[in-house]
Amino acid sequence: MANHSATKKDARQAAKRRDRNKYYGKTTRNAIRDLKAAGAKEMGEQFPAVASMIDKLAKRGVIHKNKAANLKSKLAKKVGTAK
Repeated sequence: MANHSATKKDARQAAKRRDRNKYYGKTTRNAIRDLKAAGAKEMGEQFPAVASMIDKLAKRGVIHKNKAANLKSKLAKKVGTAK
C-alpha cells in the first residue's frame, strides 16, 4: 500500500480512470456487436456513431490507434457488403 499522500491520491485516480476506461471499452464493444447484428439499413445509420466511439477510445488511449483503424475498416467493409 502507498505511504505518501500523493501516491495514495494517484492510486485513487488510477482506479477511477481504469473503471471509466473499462466502461467506455465495454460500451463500444456492445455497440460493435449490435452493429454487426443489425440489418443493412440500420447498419448504415449506426456506423458513424460506432466509428466515433472507436475514435474516442483511440484518442483517450484505451486502444491503440491502429487497432481503431482496423476495427473501423472491418466494420466499413461489413456495412458496404450489407447494402
